[in-house]
Amino acid sequence: MDNLIKISPSILSADFSKLGSEVVSLEKAGADYIHIDVMDGHFVPNLTIGPDVIRKLRPLTKKIFDVHLMISPVDNFIKEFSKAGADIITFHPEATQNTEKTIKLIRKENKKVGISLKPNSGIELVKNHLEKIDLVLIMSVEPGFGGQKFIPEVLNKTKEIKEIIKKKNLKVDIEIDGGINFENCSVAKKAGANILVSGSTVFKENNGDLKKNIEILRKN
Repeated sequence: MDNLIKISPSILSADFSKLGSEVVSLEKAGADYIHIDVMDGHFVPNLTIGPDVIRKLRPLTKKIFDVHLMISPVDNFIKEFSKAGADIITFHPEATQNTEKTIKLIRKENKKVGISLKPNSGIELVKNHLEKIDLVLIMSVEPGFGGQKFIPEVLNKTKEIKEIIKKKNLKVDIEIDGGINFENCSVAKKAGANILVSGSTVFKENNGDLKKNIEILRKN
């Protein structure tokens, strides 16, 4: 089972004064993806990084850039983040007037498509699009800030989506993001998640031993 589990550390918890070397360290430590949270201070109440930062980080690693756009209106920025080096672009259906159109815009850039559901967003927002996307990102905290507590109620939604994916025999990843730690990572996997996003746990546990923390999340 654990060889199917991918770990996507969130650089939201990294030391921003040395972001480049943090990304290199994550690659050496065995991270599968690099999770990049993009917030606009409008769709969510926080500001993070833009395409220029991603552009600067891109030459430092061959790891997949798993870019989560918490910005609205999202369509205006897809080309920019694609050019900067995103490999997966995940958006919120509430941040677009036409989910179908946004999926097509991301596909046009030859990027993988993800749809993210906030804790209170219902699965009907993603259910009819599963055949056209690569990933569903379940938020297990309210998007906006790192270091929040995991909301266990989202596990039912995770299970439901997993069931639909299995029933339709689709190749769609389920990623879970928010408050993931050594204790709750196992219930997230049992519910159907195969990609775990973790920030604080990866960067802060065991005196910041990235390799050890990634391995524990993968195996617990």
